[in-house]
Amino acid sequence: MLEKPRGKRVTKYKNADVENTGKIVNLVPLNDNQKLYIDALKTHQQIIVLGPSGTGKTFVAATYAANLYAQRKIDKIIITRPAVEAGESLGFLPGELEDKFDPFLQPFRDVLNERLGKSFVEYLIKTGRIEAAPLAYMRGRTFKNAYVILDEGQNTSPMQMKMFLTRIGQNCKVVVNGDMSQKDISGKSGLEDAVNRLSFIPSVKHVRFTKDDVVRSGLVGEIVKAYDEPTIDPPRIG
Repeated sequence: MLEKPRGKRVTKYKNADVENTGKIVNLVPLNDNQKLYIDALKTHQQIIVLGPSGTGKTFVAATYAANLYAQRKIDKIIITRPAVEAGESLGFLPGELEDKFDPFLQPFRDVLNERLGKSFVEYLIKTGRIEAAPLAYMRGRTFKNAYVILDEGQNTSPMQMKMFLTRIGQNCKVVVNGDMSQKDISGKSGLEDAVNRLSFIPSVKHVRFTKDDVVRSGLVGEIVKAYDEPTIDPPRIG
């Protein structure tokens, strides 16, 4: 995706000088659905995005978050996801909660590091301006002056999704990402349920990518398409 960086600044804070590139990136869409996604981020409070890997869901969401923070339009970036991955919970992983959850956040952190600067991102994490936690930790919260990303939304239950979406407060933009083909839970997905229930609300925009929108690489597009096709048993020999 094409980028046009603007400006550079040095952000100072106690005991350190951290160079914050403060890039404001013009996101240039590579297809019609990416344009729909970017336009929705500019005009809607809540965006629900469905589609396969490689369509730019994470890149666009994280870049837009960095832009808003660099422009000081928000005070906080919150990233969350259900504590489910390929049928396993965080309890299977070693270490404290932060250590267990960190690998799930790396795709977003990579983008934020590039946009805001690695040292500055580390500072924002330490001071709570960038927060990452499992979805269960969002209960009882109210999101204000924040940009909130719920990733892997297909692995939420309808009640979990309702809990999350009812946290939205003043000056809060929420992005829900997911891919129904990678659902790792049994029962109805909260992502699918939310699309069916909320599509009529003016402040909510639903964007759906397809395998034809994959932009990560030619190989990823071919892999996504291959998994969408029925398998053919190889002929028996002998």
